[in-house]
Parts: sequence; structure tokens; C-alpha cells
Amino acid sequence: MDLTKWATEKRNPDTINIDELSTLQVVKKIHEADLRVASCITPVLSEISTVVEKVVGAFENGGRLIYIGAGTSGRLGVLDASECPPTYGTNPNLVVGLIAGGEYALQHAIEGAEDDFDLGKTDLENVNVSEKDVVLAIAASGRTPYCLGAMEHARKQGAFTAALVCSQHSPMEKASDLGITVVTGPEVVTGSTRMKAGTAQKLVLNMISTASMIKWGKIYSNLMVDVQPTNAKLKQRAKNIIMEAAGVSEKEAAQALQEQNGNTKAAIFQLVTGVSVNEAKMHLELQNGRLKEAIKKFTLNGEG
Repeated sequence: MDLTKWATEKRNPDTINIDELSTLQVVKKIHEADLRVASCITPVLSEISTVVEKVVGAFENGGRLIYIGAGTSGRLGVLDASECPPTYGTNPNLVVGLIAGGEYALQHAIEGAEDDFDLGKTDLENVNVSEKDVVLAIAASGRTPYCLGAMEHARKQGAFTAALVCSQHSPMEKASDLGITVVTGPEVVTGSTRMKAGTAQKLVLNMISTASMIKWGKIYSNLMVDVQPTNAKLKQRAKNIIMEAAGVSEKEAAQALQEQNGNTKAAIFQLVTGVSVNEAKMHLELQNGRLKEAIKKFTLNGEG
């Protein structure tokens, strides 16, 4: 296997003597490399946008976003998926993160798991992937057999497949319906793709999940109105969001939040429109939980 043909495995000429530098110089080298990562994403914003539109369409038709990867790439997918329920109040099964080797692999290296083509297929079979879903495979090199197996199975089931990779003309890019290729180049430490490549992947995953939730109506203005107030910090955040969106005092926000059993979005609608607790929920349901659309509809109908 010739790894050197992949950009992420090449040696970085800027860091050949990094082991001879002072600590501050080492840190500066890493920082300089990191500063260039965000600009590497600019050429693929259109592809990212297309994936977001596919994801929103999947959500609206009862489908899911499924991330799948190995090692660092898999962990980043699982991380992004796990952040969606508390941030956006989504069902844990809406955005799914799969990693080669399962949960144990989140903290431990599972030797050989990424090389198992059939394991990728099996993991997607276990979550019943279908034509309703979007499957996003993640790998810096773009050659991971585990991901290729998953993608082959996903396409056979009719799912839309995308590949997030950091090497051009990779097998995963070619096997996908749409490739997102972020060319981050050689790493500071040769082959350590948890660095620039991992940072780029994290940025792209943030974009995909966040933009999808915005377009799906989980955000009002720029407020996370579906936040789940499950601890002290999030309860205060929910009250702050209600105060911002409805222009009320903290006391009024807290009361509405309590009346709506922690439903931040319903509390806002109740306060903005003056309707009852149950009516707020009804109006939101009629607009599929889209708060801005529900308020506009209510206002246009002269119900206020």
C-alpha cells in the first residue's frame, strides 16, 4: 500500500526540523498550519450546501443523517451527532454517528476495524439504512475500506451518499454521489490527520449539522429555540433565549417555560401571541414546529 500518494500522508517541508525547535517555535508552527485550514474549505462550500439540502429533505421525509467513519474521523462524526439532541431537541436517532469498532473505539484504537469492508456494510444494516437517509462517510485519506463498504451498501439501499475527505481523486470521492474534498495538505507531524484534516472535518460537520437545523426550522433568528433545559446552565440559557425573542422579563420567561414544561419554542410563541399554553403547541404543530412561520401565520390571519 503506497500511502505517500495521498496528500495527508506526505511530509510537510515547513516542519522537517520541528523536533529541533524551541517549544514556542513548535507551537507557532502548529498555529500557522491551523490558520490555513479554514480557507481550504472555501472551494467546497457549494458541495456542502448541496449536502445540507439533501439532509433537510431527508429530515422532512422521515429520513436521517448518518455519519460513518473510523478513528478520528469516526469520533468526529459521533461527536457531531451527539450534540444535536441537547442543542436542537432532536430525537437521538435523527443524526446518527457510527464508528468502526463501535463505542469502545471512541476511546481505544481498534486494530483492523477500519480495514474491514464488510463491517461498514454490517453497521449500516444494523441501523436499517434506507432510501430516505443521507449517509456521510468521513476519512482523511478517502480510502478507508470500512467507509467504502458502508457507502456501497448505502447506495444499494437507495440512500444519498456523500464523502468528506482530504485527498483529491480518492476512492471514496469516486464512490459517493457527492464528494466534499477539503485539501488540507501535509500535516505538521507526517500522517497525523487528527490535526489539520481533523480540524477541517470538524468545521465541515459543524456547517452541515448547523445549517441543516437552521433550514429545518430549529433556529429562530439566531437563537437555539429547541434547546433542552436539562441542567442549570441550559435552563438559564432557555430563559435568556425567551427573554431575547419575546422581549419579556426573566420572571415572565421562567413562568412561560414552566407552563410549557421546558419547551422554549412554545414559551416564546405563547408570550409573543398571547395565546394559551395548549394553543401555542397547536399553532406550532400546524407549522411543523417552525416558530417564525407559526408567528407569521398567526399574525397574517389576524388572530392576534
